[in-house]
Amino acid sequence: MRRLFVALLLLSFVAAGRPALAAGAEEGAPGTNIEMPFLIAPMSKDGKLLGYAYISSKMVASSPSAAIDVREKLAFIQDAFVRDVNAEPIAKADDPRAVDTALLNDRLVDAARRIVGSEKVVRMVFIAVQFAPLHPGDSTLNMAPASESAPGANGNTTAPTSTQGADKGQNDASTATPSAATSKPAQDATQ
Repeated sequence: MRRLFVALLLLSFVAAGRPALAAGAEEGAPGTNIEMPFLIAPMSKDGKLLGYAYISSKMVASSPSAAIDVREKLAFIQDAFVRDVNAEPIAKADDPRAVDTALLNDRLVDAARRIVGSEKVVRMVFIAVQFAPLHPGDSTLNMAPASESAPGANGNTTAPTSTQGADKGQNDASTATPSAATSKPAQDATQ
């Protein structure tokens, strides 16, 4: 019973660690799927860099023997992919932060076919495509609504000032000089 439990537990970890395929994407027959290295593509609009698309994908070969040929040329294929996504935009026409996966599929398959042969590569399967903005302020994630970011919105009616404490003769920690006690190394606790 214990072995069965351990086997089921290991199976659940393996299934949880594997990313789900994107909606509508189908892998090829067993032995024809080649996991590709991550691809990082710049996303821009009007010549201005907006961020990067992080792309996780698999290539589907026409047969298991074609998959072996693709794996042997994987470094050359990845180099062609990097050159392709840096040479021409891969964004949708109406949304510069979204990847046009149909366009990208055609371009990457063409690049791979030039390297290993047209009969060996069938299609790309995009597992995950994620956009990361260049500047954190470009994202709407984790931004407080305007009502919460206004002064006094959190219940405080007074805003702290930089002169508080200075009127009482206290030193600001950022301008204080280190004392001799803090510049000495700490004594070993075992002595």
